Amino acid sequence: MLEIGTPYSASAKRALILGSGELGKELTLELSRLGVEVTACDRYANAPAMQVAHHSRVFDMLNPEQLRQAVLETNPNLIIPEVEAICTPELLRLEQEGWTVVPTARATRLTMDREGIRRLAAEELSLPTAKYIFADNFEEFTIACRKLEFPCVVKPIMSSSGKGQSVVRTEAGIQDAWNYAQEGGRAGAGRVIVEEFVPFESEITLLTVRAINGTHFCAPIGHRQVNGDYVESWQPHSMTENQIKEAQIISARITESLGGFGLFGVELFLLKDGRVLFSEVSPRPHDTGMVTLTTQAWSEFALHARAILQIPIAQVTLLSAGASVALKSPQVFAHPKYRGIENALALPNVDVRIFGKPNATEGRRMGVVLASADTPTEALKTALNAANKIKIVE
Repeated sequence: MLEIGTPYSASAKRALILGSGELGKELTLELSRLGVEVTACDRYANAPAMQVAHHSRVFDMLNPEQLRQAVLETNPNLIIPEVEAICTPELLRLEQEGWTVVPTARATRLTMDREGIRRLAAEELSLPTAKYIFADNFEEFTIACRKLEFPCVVKPIMSSSGKGQSVVRTEAGIQDAWNYAQEGGRAGAGRVIVEEFVPFESEITLLTVRAINGTHFCAPIGHRQVNGDYVESWQPHSMTENQIKEAQIISARITESLGGFGLFGVELFLLKDGRVLFSEVSPRPHDTGMVTLTTQAWSEFALHARAILQIPIAQVTLLSAGASVALKSPQVFAHPKYRGIENALALPNVDVRIFGKPNATEGRRMGVVLASADTPTEALKTALNAANKIKIVE
């Protein structure tokens, strides 16, 4: 198994990627380009990363026995979590036995649990965050909402893509918000976090790379979310020098605490008074970071691959401003098809990535449109124009 500090030797590396969506697909391509043999895993067959990997496996990644079996049978040098729905206690056990989990099993466990990462950030590292209260039942939830005052934000402590997340604006909305949070949690009904509503000016992702030769930062990525799910992003996002400095300090501290090598997506709020608040962090490429496929010399996926293989990062270079717009399915399609791609690609400096998901549900992210331009505003305008030309149909 790979040990920290082992010199790079691509021919000796095998990677087991746990999660084969669009982010896993791009990472698989980057690892393959560096000579790594990749086995892509997910709960369903023909997932995007499986279409480009050397091998694939279908199993329940929340099942500890099945997860361990996949590791023992593929004997990977690197175990790379690419989704949050993974049995993290088993990852911790595997790491204790000597297997290498990217970036670390502890980082994977903490970041999939909003309570774990919030307590680490706010209570152990004293990073600036929104006020918060955890609640285990409806009575505690009601008290928390009233204490933090309306509006406030509620999220399951374990969920992704905005599932179960909502804003409680009045007393009358408490019951519906509680029900929605219980339905959207990854582990089913249970504990939630209630946060004060922060009147932020904008929210960003600061992609932070922990490499063998130090910590590196990408240019800040601005993004817009709807119901907690990313719909568009742009790079670079305009920030003051003080905000950039503070964002980098926060990102460096949280990623240093999590440890390991790799790229982290650190989400931050920029307040109207100039302050920067920590929100969340993912120990892997971030959906908003898909914009780097058109803006940077090395995309977030290339940076992640190099970092986890312990290849020094020479420089993170922004080549141009750019934007990304998610293509989401309007409804359920058993066999989705795409119309208008040729019209989108007729626009200058536009690229389209169809993820190849075998079926579609309402609101599911099926592809992304990328555009570059002289400014982020121009890039976003072009990307939105191109995205409007593409229709997802049966």
